[in-house]
Amino acid sequence: MGRKSKTEIQLYYRQNKMAIRPMIPLFFNHTLRSSELNLNHPFLRTLDSSNGLHHFNQIHAQLTVSGIFHHPLAAGRAIKKLCSDPDTLSRAILIFDHVPHPDAFLCNTIIRSYVSRNELNAAFRFYYERMVARGVEPNHYTFPILIKVCVELGLVREGEKGHGRVLKLGFESDLFVRNSLIRLYSVFGRVLDARLVFEGSSRLDLVSYNSMIDGYVKNGRIWDAWKVFDEMPERDVFSWNCMIAGCVGVGDMEGANELFERMGDRDVVSWNCMIDGYARIGNVTMAIEFFERMPVRNVVSWNCVLALYVRTRNFGECLRLFDKLMERGEAEPNEATLVSVLTACANLGRLDIGMWVHSYIKSENIRPDVLLSTCLLTMYAKCGAMDLARDVFDEMPVKSIVSWNSMIMGYGLHGNGEKALELFSEMEKTGPLANDATFISVISACTHAGMVMEGWWYFDLMRRVYKIEPKVEHYGCMVDLLARAGLMKNSEDLITKVPMKAGSALWGALLSGCRTHSDSELGEIVAKRLIELEPEDIGPYILLSNIYASEGRWDDVERVRLMMKEKGLQKEAASSLVHLEDFESKYFVKNNSVHRKRIIYSMLGELGTQMKLSLGDSIEKDKFRPG
Repeated sequence: MGRKSKTEIQLYYRQNKMAIRPMIPLFFNHTLRSSELNLNHPFLRTLDSSNGLHHFNQIHAQLTVSGIFHHPLAAGRAIKKLCSDPDTLSRAILIFDHVPHPDAFLCNTIIRSYVSRNELNAAFRFYYERMVARGVEPNHYTFPILIKVCVELGLVREGEKGHGRVLKLGFESDLFVRNSLIRLYSVFGRVLDARLVFEGSSRLDLVSYNSMIDGYVKNGRIWDAWKVFDEMPERDVFSWNCMIAGCVGVGDMEGANELFERMGDRDVVSWNCMIDGYARIGNVTMAIEFFERMPVRNVVSWNCVLALYVRTRNFGECLRLFDKLMERGEAEPNEATLVSVLTACANLGRLDIGMWVHSYIKSENIRPDVLLSTCLLTMYAKCGAMDLARDVFDEMPVKSIVSWNSMIMGYGLHGNGEKALELFSEMEKTGPLANDATFISVISACTHAGMVMEGWWYFDLMRRVYKIEPKVEHYGCMVDLLARAGLMKNSEDLITKVPMKAGSALWGALLSGCRTHSDSELGEIVAKRLIELEPEDIGPYILLSNIYASEGRWDDVERVRLMMKEKGLQKEAASSLVHLEDFESKYFVKNNSVHRKRIIYSMLGELGTQMKLSLGDSIEKDKFRPG
């Protein structure tokens, strides 16, 4: 490339007057033939150390006027400098478009920059629209980047085209290219093709073996993974962890434990895999043992055990473990941590801890996703704090079907059937399509509020409009609704539409309604049917005995009690647990919420009423008891 003509310099000067004015004396001191350019040239050294776009523009002007900018080395250094800053990537593309003969290095630099910014579609478009379109020949560094883009975007056909070009250009022997192809086929479930690539060369490294093992494990072929693992000339911690995860995935905890004990250097992932494996099979003891043995724990370690306690419904231990996490400060709680804790709070009625978690979310500037927000509003709803639940619900930018169902369930659970139905109407207009769980919440809300006609309406709407076939749970809600209203005959007719075995819980609800409404004739029929279905369940015997006792049929009462004795059935003493703030931690602020007080006072009032009624019934029955 020759020097710029005087006319060209004058034109460039007018266009870039402000940028190049300070450097005019330098133009003619540093001009040189492009063939003499090397990294020690002062322009390139200044370019590499430039700071900011303004400084870059000055160096760019010098390179252009001096006639050496179109040298591949100079253009490459300029584009690399621009690609290092996300804000100047578009400028790099503009410069690239004006390079007359770009090479693979320039293209790879820009594609890699797109990938690092997670702009995978832009990287793919650049490859086709600029690199391929301009006839730039790729090199062995191009294909690993391109194949990574294909994997991340799920473009299996494009990945195959890339493999074809690899074979055409003779890059199949390159180790980096080969490893990327093994991963490509493994990710798309084509492990046989991955194996062909793996076996296609005698030159393999640790990454090759690890990629092949990872491919077999992720496609459930653990025994093939074992074979490759046994063939490995060397292993690293990833090799061992991959095999342990594979054994965990197929439920082979004996094999996982064998590998774990054979490992030399274990990392936190190794321990977490074992905890997760025992958690999956419900072995709480072993999961806790590995957790306690860990030299260093991360948030994943804590989350595995917290989630395990929730899954096994050991909610008290979940909260106690969370308290330890906060006291020790070994890890920062994340969204998954708080989901487990809020679920435990909801099931234990721990409004105080739930409110503390909510304040923690706000103070730590955690942006709750749909799952965390739903858990938060569910906790408030189950604890009776419906105003707080509604605040969380209204603040959610995106609401899932579970979010709507939880709010409807909360209103219904606390007897506010009208608000539950209003929310369902709002959901029909602006929310997602209702599902079977939605109608369980709606009909249950009608049951708690005694809204019989509305319950029938939504039960019919579910089948007629939404085309949802009723499940046992829907029939159960309807039977409960009708039984509470004294419509025993309607309940019996409804149950006959449910398979006998599937409807045992429904017959129990109907039997309870018979006792409440003193329908002894139907109650006796239902109780006998339930005893046939569940001969080892003590509940039907007790309810049938109570029905007989209410009518003074003491011989029949005695007969039922003898049946219970013969079958070895015995009623456990009833108990009621009132939580009295036994969870002490300096991290949890005690709560005096008016909602919590209202719930406790309501429970105590109801218990007192029931005790009075029970005492009155006993006195009346004793008056007429024979002997």
